[in-house]
Amino acid sequence: MPAPTRRALLGTALAGLAAPRLARAASYPDHAVTLVVPFGPGGGNDITARTLGQFLERVLGQPFVVQNRPGAGGEIGINAVADAKPDGYTFGILNTPGLVTIPIERSPRWSMGSFTFVAGLVDDPAVIAVHPESGIRTAAELVAAAKQDPGSFTIATQALGSTSFLSVRMLEMVAGARFEPVIYPALPQGVMALGQREVRAAAANLGEGLTMSEGKPWHMVGVMAEERSAFAPAVPTFREQGFDLTIGSLRGFVGPKGIPPEIVARIAAAIDAVAADPEYIALCQRTQQPLRVLRQDAYNGYLRDADTKFRALWSARPWL
Repeated sequence: MPAPTRRALLGTALAGLAAPRLARAASYPDHAVTLVVPFGPGGGNDITARTLGQFLERVLGQPFVVQNRPGAGGEIGINAVADAKPDGYTFGILNTPGLVTIPIERSPRWSMGSFTFVAGLVDDPAVIAVHPESGIRTAAELVAAAKQDPGSFTIATQALGSTSFLSVRMLEMVAGARFEPVIYPALPQGVMALGQREVRAAAANLGEGLTMSEGKPWHMVGVMAEERSAFAPAVPTFREQGFDLTIGSLRGFVGPKGIPPEIVARIAAAIDAVAADPEYIALCQRTQQPLRVLRQDAYNGYLRDADTKFRALWSARPWL
């Protein structure tokens, strides 16, 4: 019987190495998976995590447990994901711009290279709202009011580097106006502040704003998206009102660096299956979550583009 060739021996060795990985992927997950949310309960990331988690549980057969880790504008929760063991049992529902802007504005112990970016999930565009009795109805009237009172026109936002905060800074640059951001720990406080006339306007994400403002004084002057949203078709974009602005919060499914590729592929396939489920789509519509599912390559490309855009903004106008 002829001796095996080097190629045959190499093939056998590679098959032996691949077998444990394939077995690991086939049995994954065999216990609960943690989904870290870097903000408190009830916000957009939390809603996305809890909605997605229940459907992933159906597909993969194990619980997906949401763990809220708020603080430092999202940095504490992002730290928890970056520091996690890369075994596929800890992921985060993390959002851009925070993932991109925190390393620009300060020096966290992680960088963009500290993560495995699995998929984009929800893209929630920024909006600016005023009190319905303010007399302001349009983006142009908002800008005119700010120019009449430069630097004193108060607007509720969330953390430095958040979507709401940066949307205000971007509007200032495009419109040549100045606002006075007032930072609140979470959107509900900003909604309340606007309702009580403590501020003159509030910046938010569309889906969160629709949810949190239900039944409260809240008139949106515009949405910072390329086109009107199906969730609020009567609200014009800033672009169609003459202000070329697009910014939103893209929530993504992110794990620590070094997760085995076969586990990443399995979780990505599960997300694809959930995203095609009519029941999931309907629930996201009811909870005002604008779906934008980006597979891994597209998600990485989005993040690279966002990094370029926000570094340019930082160079032009640092937000700290």
